[in-house]
Amino acid sequence: MALIHPPGAYPVVVVGSGPGGLQTSYCLSRLGIRHAVLSADDAPGGMFRSLPIFGRLLSWSKPDAPFEPGSREYEWYDHNSLLADDRAHRALVPAEMDRSFAVPSRPEMERGLAAFAASAGVRVQYGCRWESTRRDDDGGLVLTTTEGEYRCRVAVFALGVTDPWKSDIPGIEHVPHYVETLEPRAYEGKRVVVIGKRNSGFEIADGLLPWARQVVLVSPRPVQTSVLALASVRVRYMQPLEDAGLGGGTLALDAAIERVERTADGFRIHAHGTTRPGEIEVEADAALAATGFRAPLLDLGELGVQTVAQGRIPALTPFWEAVGAPGVYFAGNATQGAAGLRRHGVGASSPAVQGFRYNARVLVEAIAERHFGVTPPRGSLGPGEVAPFVAHELAHGPDLWAQKAYLARVLTLESGGAARDAGVQPLAHFVDAPGPDAVAATVEMNAAGSIYPVLYVRRGGSVSERVLDPDPQHAYSGPRYLAELEGLLRS
Repeated sequence: MALIHPPGAYPVVVVGSGPGGLQTSYCLSRLGIRHAVLSADDAPGGMFRSLPIFGRLLSWSKPDAPFEPGSREYEWYDHNSLLADDRAHRALVPAEMDRSFAVPSRPEMERGLAAFAASAGVRVQYGCRWESTRRDDDGGLVLTTTEGEYRCRVAVFALGVTDPWKSDIPGIEHVPHYVETLEPRAYEGKRVVVIGKRNSGFEIADGLLPWARQVVLVSPRPVQTSVLALASVRVRYMQPLEDAGLGGGTLALDAAIERVERTADGFRIHAHGTTRPGEIEVEADAALAATGFRAPLLDLGELGVQTVAQGRIPALTPFWEAVGAPGVYFAGNATQGAAGLRRHGVGASSPAVQGFRYNARVLVEAIAERHFGVTPPRGSLGPGEVAPFVAHELAHGPDLWAQKAYLARVLTLESGGAARDAGVQPLAHFVDAPGPDAVAATVEMNAAGSIYPVLYVRRGGSVSERVLDPDPQHAYSGPRYLAELEGLLRS
């Protein structure tokens, strides 16, 4: 049978058919850039074909919201669907939801992604596993796969952060990883130790509450409930924490694990308290390592790809190009390898679909312009249109609200108060790179949970920052903000 993308030379090769790969391919197609998409899977969906293990996501989608499904503003209320120019290809995940919850189930998410791939015409070479990478004599990239060799100028790896990873604790090799968690019924009547107190750890704890005799979560850092109260993950965390606070079966221990000992009846955890110093020893019938994942980089380190987070995630530039490996880019939740400025505290949502779908669009536009000389069409704004445009973006721009402090709407300032739309850009790039007079509008959030707009104005090569007052209803397109924006731009 003929291959959809046979081995050979392509301007761009995308690896992965999860949401990051699908979004990247769609955006490349819209700019007319020929590319091949390769996937070891046999269908779209990526990690959502098997994870999360208990089948319920944390990112919400609201089938009914203050804006019509399919509109750009509606994306603010739908954190799981992919982006599209055609309204018929938007908001496809809410269409699969049965509304039992405000967040989709794993099968609903998978169906929504499959519907996007089918309706938007994203063509993927399934059953094609990437195995290695090398540089060609001309500086291009050669990807060796189970189907043959693919040559390209640019490679985009949208493989996620999906390889199970365990921290360097003696004896942890005997502990099953999160992905090896059994059905909840298998832990009935058992005392279970979960190593880790982040999302996957509390997902396990929440799933085992009706079954396990006791769940003990252990990690050095305490849970920051004040942060959780303002996050979408609070649903998963709060029931185990409530059980712990009421003296139920759950314990959340702040302790650094020194070693794990396998016993005849289960496990013995040796730890040292952090918030309350002292030796801690925990006996358990079962243990699970909720210690996280890493990106499957294979041999990319030999090309110069550097990493952060204990080697788990590629280190990336603001436009998600691998540090040390020109032409190698990442999409999907690996884009968290670019942290951004975080000047006001809380940063981007790049690990989640709601964030990295916008990263993919900005990434593709950067690749198109830098490597192929393709510039997306941009509009112009008259003198009386600039402030209202900025105000609308601050009030309703879903990319700015999803990627707080990372993405900004940029306008190049022209004579007479006019401006040209320069699109959405990484804020770090705008602040650090030289350029013409311009304004960048972004949304920030501090550690206390206060949300407010910030404008960065570049004039004569110098960038100034202006923080606007927060509004309880986020009504930044009202008269008061319009007047402030007009005055700021005039000055």
